[in-house]
Amino acid sequence: MKKGTEGVMPSEREVFSLSGPVHLTAVDWNNIHQRRSIAASLVQGVYILERDRQQNRHGSQALALPWWDYFHFQLNHMLIDDDDLSIFGAIYEYKYPSAPNIPQYVIAFRGTITKSDTRLQDLKLDLQCVRNNLHQSSRFQLAMHYIHNIVASSKGASVWLAGHSLGSAMALLAGKNMAKIGYFLETYLLNPPFLSIPIEGGFKDERVKLGIRFASSVVKAGLSLTVNDRQHHKAQSHDPFVVLSAWVPYLFVNPADPICSEYIGYFEHRKKMEEMGVGKLEKVATRNSMRNLLSSALRMDSGLEALHLLPSAYLTINRGQFPDFKCAHGIHQWWNPYFPCQSMLYKYNTA
Repeated sequence: MKKGTEGVMPSEREVFSLSGPVHLTAVDWNNIHQRRSIAASLVQGVYILERDRQQNRHGSQALALPWWDYFHFQLNHMLIDDDDLSIFGAIYEYKYPSAPNIPQYVIAFRGTITKSDTRLQDLKLDLQCVRNNLHQSSRFQLAMHYIHNIVASSKGASVWLAGHSLGSAMALLAGKNMAKIGYFLETYLLNPPFLSIPIEGGFKDERVKLGIRFASSVVKAGLSLTVNDRQHHKAQSHDPFVVLSAWVPYLFVNPADPICSEYIGYFEHRKKMEEMGVGKLEKVATRNSMRNLLSSALRMDSGLEALHLLPSAYLTINRGQFPDFKCAHGIHQWWNPYFPCQSMLYKYNTA
């Protein structure tokens, strides 16, 4: 594992200025932590665009522009929800010719805003996310329409996806869909929802967590072999999990945030199972959710894999101290370059 940033922690006012990401005096596009900070800033730009709309701020009173202009992006298009007319996403275009590690386009999605203008529709989408049918929402379908168009018109130029919370669920699902048809988009997922019981934050004893996860793996592997017996005759080239294994999104999680913290255990447990000599069992278990397996057993299966299941990822954990859930789930932690972090690349072995 690699330790994150060094240096003196700046004040909150210095880092979280409403005028934009002023803490980045220069941009090193080869630095993954600065790319993460830029992706978070562009997502924050979507949040502020919607707040500008809600508060009727225009022209010099609008606050959103610095969040993308600072990095030499321009606003190509705003993504507007058909139902509540809120701004849920934005397409940013780099002002200059693309260069290595610099995207020509970034498609960013905000998370839930619990203000009166957006609360109902956003919470409805949160529920669809939990029920694993986010793909049926008009918001996601509109997002996919624009992603397909941008990728088709980019002529090979780099396209990024980025999102926070609910927005990261949209970016994750979109990234999966594109990877399945051969487009591996660089993707930044901030506090992505892991739709399962949060064992990581619910238990302190590592032996207890290992025991629960080991038992879960055994049960899932057994159920999978029982209810999906016919699928094991398919060639690996047609296996969605194997196809996705070449796509490596960047995940940014906080152990104090129960919405996303289980990604830590999800990937670490896979490594521990390999070290224990039962990696083959975990390879079967890790590609299935208990809910989907039970649905299959009861012949209620929708045929969709659970949104949170991922073969590969570059996982970054924020090891800073957070006083409450709101701070641990907040986007502000991710454009701040000054926090203690651990990062690890997890690659799914298809052999």
